[in-house]
Amino acid sequence: MAKKRHADSIVLRTYAFGHSSGYTIPPHKHDWSQLICAAAGVMTVHTTAGSWVVPPERGVWVPGGVTHSIEMSGQVSVRTLYIAPGYAQRRLPKTCTVINISPLMRELVLHAVTMKTLDCAVVAQARLIGVLVDQIQAMPEIPLDLAMPLDARARRAAELMRANPGTSSLDRIAREAGASKRTLERKFSAETGMGLGRWRQQLRLLHALRLLAQGEPVTSVALESGYQSTSAFISVFKRVLGTTPFRYRKK
Repeated sequence: MAKKRHADSIVLRTYAFGHSSGYTIPPHKHDWSQLICAAAGVMTVHTTAGSWVVPPERGVWVPGGVTHSIEMSGQVSVRTLYIAPGYAQRRLPKTCTVINISPLMRELVLHAVTMKTLDCAVVAQARLIGVLVDQIQAMPEIPLDLAMPLDARARRAAELMRANPGTSSLDRIAREAGASKRTLERKFSAETGMGLGRWRQQLRLLHALRLLAQGEPVTSVALESGYQSTSAFISVFKRVLGTTPFRYRKK
């Protein structure tokens, strides 16, 4: 006889959905923490603290209670795990972060999605929950985030660069933001962990990922993202993601 399920012993829920390019899920939050995985396409998760870009074979961890929106680039297929408040809390990330999704983790997520919910009172399901939590904890973090500065002038500069990632003049950005370049450099370093130029480089890479997901040619992506040459773009892309843009698009 099957063991009766109790709502308070269901600690993991799943959800699968797909959206077309350009669709945005408006700001919202959940009590349950979630791991959002991109099976296809690219997602960008935005919070007031920053943005996290999620290409295929990556996932973004969003702790419970964090207000976030999700922007789709390309035809996006999403698989999400929701973990109950307080469950394994000391073992799971405390902030939003992008993690690598290994082949094993991918198969575990797909299997969990077919089950809809997992009950820690059911022995076999409790084991699967434990392995999933272990994998989330063990997966390496991937530097695909972009923290937003708090200072009003630095934030204005960040918004100007986000509106036009290919802009080449940091001096002009500084003037329009109402601060010197040196001041912005100091504020960005203190509040985002990146200097002004490094922050813009990261912005360009994340913008390039979204363009690639929309089917743009690699050369066009490089130029529109502000890289001086396709080779410079390929070099940065490979250093961060471990593959070239051409191979990345074939996944």
